[in-house]
Amino acid sequence: MNARESGQASVELVALLPLVAIVALTALSFLAARAAGEQAGQAAQAGAMALLQDGDARRAARRAVPGHLRPRTTVAVAGRRVTVRVRPSLPVPGLSTRLTATASADAGPEPAP
Repeated sequence: MNARESGQASVELVALLPLVAIVALTALSFLAARAAGEQAGQAAQAGAMALLQDGDARRAARRAVPGHLRPRTTVAVAGRRVTVRVRPSLPVPGLSTRLTATASADAGPEPAP
């Protein structure tokens, strides 16, 4: 390999680095969105279980979400239904909002008196 071929390889490598970075960032973003979806589902189920046990559904749902995601989590309780939204932590600001995960769980019908 001569110096000219070595220089060509370096140019090709430098040209590919932005593409590699974009692909890696995209993959990490979708993995974070998938994880947020799982966290939202688990939190909604925890809230529904709390309703079944006459507990605080909002508190149970929030406690089911890892600490670093709690500021990015909203919990809504309507009747016996718990809905949790988790916005993933992403380095791209606008993408985080678009990949917000929402999950709901239902605690079933009201118990008979």
